[in-house]
Amino acid sequence: MGTLNTGPNLAAPDDFYQNLIELHRDLTEAQSALVNAKLILLLANHVGDADVLRAAMAAAREDVVPAT
Repeated sequence: MGTLNTGPNLAAPDDFYQNLIELHRDLTEAQSALVNAKLILLLANHVGDADVLRAAMAAAREDVVPAT
C-alpha cells in the first residue's frame, strides 16, 4: 500500500504546466472536460493503488466543498 505524495515531485513543473496548457489549446469547454477525464483515468490506471487514488480524490476535494 502506497501513500499519496503531495510534495514537489516534478523535475520540471513549469514545463509540465506548459504542456498541460497546450493540451487544452483550441478545445471547446466540452472537449477540454473530456480530455481532463481521459487524463485522470489514464493516470489513475498508471498509479493503480486504490488507497493512493482515494487519498488523491479526498485531497482534490478539500477546500472545494464543505466536508460532510
